[in-house]
Amino acid sequence: MGGSKRKTHISSNIKDVQAYMKERVGVGISYDLEFRELVLLKRKVQLYFLNGQVSDLVAIEIIKKLVSINDEESNQKKLFEIVENRLANLSVEHTNTMDEAVDQMLSGLIIVFVDGEKKAFIVDVRDYPGRQPEEPDTERVIRGSRDGFTENVIINTALTRRRIRDARLRHEMLSVGERSKTDVCLCYIKDIANDEMIELTKDKIRSIEIDGITMADKALEEFIIENKWNPFPLVRYTERPDVAANHLFEGHLLLIVDTSPSVIILPTTYFDHLEHAEEYRQSPAVGTFIRWSRLLAVFASLFLLPLWLLFSMEPTLLPKTLSFIGPNEEGTIPVAVQIILAVLGVEFVRMAAVHTPTPLATALGLIAAVVIGQIAIDVGMFSPEVILYIAISTIGVYVTPSYELSVANKLLKLLLIIITALFGVPGFLIGLLLSTLFLVNMNSLRTPYLWPFIPFNAGAMLKFIFRIPVPFSEGRPSIVYPKDTISQEVKN
Repeated sequence: MGGSKRKTHISSNIKDVQAYMKERVGVGISYDLEFRELVLLKRKVQLYFLNGQVSDLVAIEIIKKLVSINDEESNQKKLFEIVENRLANLSVEHTNTMDEAVDQMLSGLIIVFVDGEKKAFIVDVRDYPGRQPEEPDTERVIRGSRDGFTENVIINTALTRRRIRDARLRHEMLSVGERSKTDVCLCYIKDIANDEMIELTKDKIRSIEIDGITMADKALEEFIIENKWNPFPLVRYTERPDVAANHLFEGHLLLIVDTSPSVIILPTTYFDHLEHAEEYRQSPAVGTFIRWSRLLAVFASLFLLPLWLLFSMEPTLLPKTLSFIGPNEEGTIPVAVQIILAVLGVEFVRMAAVHTPTPLATALGLIAAVVIGQIAIDVGMFSPEVILYIAISTIGVYVTPSYELSVANKLLKLLLIIITALFGVPGFLIGLLLSTLFLVNMNSLRTPYLWPFIPFNAGAMLKFIFRIPVPFSEGRPSIVYPKDTISQEVKN
């Protein structure tokens, strides 16, 4: 984090420590910074912690244990060792710098200073406020687990550990933000994940220089991934622990950011964003059918409107059996303008729905259906065919498993509509070619974005097209370069 800074070592004079904490952190000024001073065997002992991030019951119990030293001990010279023995907590560490003591206190830990000692105790009794695990709204399944990640990094790592009880699972904690000190946990399985990819991710995180990442995972992604203006998602977000655990088994890395319920999976490809947990909660045949239906919907969300516009502009391209495609009635507004206005109108309704309180959602639906839909057709602003194809395309957008990919597809669809309206068939073909080349040249942490289609991998492409039964899914994706390529081979 930036240049090297001179560290302040802990003074053996407790008064200097108290003055430092008041000046640096604001103890006695900020109401949420708690301070308690005890006199144990005629020596002062001070406790510092954050109110609201420490378990009150545990803090009270620690103070009781420390106070009892006066009744049960008499060796003043060994007070430091006695205090350490009385801190009956799962995690008690030492520090000799005030910088680390302050950082740990602001992370929700208790710091204990003993007069005459140049070391302090760091006691982990964190109890972050937050909600309990519940099913994510954006990744619901008919059958399956109902727990989901929360804003608490400790709970999130526990949910992952519950599904992977492997001694080789690693949770490495890093810190991002000169002021925010946000906890970022890098999660991987040691004997599966690629070492070079792990080090590359660590280096990118350690090189981040910023006051804080208040937007949590999204801000972290923009530092790690290149091509900042690229609308297509180069990492995958998930709020489901089972999805995250499955990617760990494949050799992917997870980034769990404190205060965010979404976990970052990297590296990912375009086709990773088209898979959903529901496909793996059904039989292989049903899962395959669901996947094909979803792919058809995503294809419709991208190309239905540009193709329909192209055929309405060039009806000679259609055979006689498909001559019904196209507007039956010419409206007062050109078809291309109708489509663009309708696409923007749907986007307005979507944004309004996000900001509309739940009790008013029904009223918003009536306005969208009656006023924007039927009346717009009656006055001749939109033709019925435009509304029909807009509706089908919008359903395809909502069927897309990844919200980030659905937004990127909307932008690509709008671009194809505009270029088709301006240049007809050549415009559509050129737009399709340029967008494909754009995707082919993309990389996510040195991983080709269109793999396994380009570069082509027959086995991986077959696993994407069909939901292969689990007993036959032995190999891990080669694109993440896993150490252990066989997923069902147990190694000691």
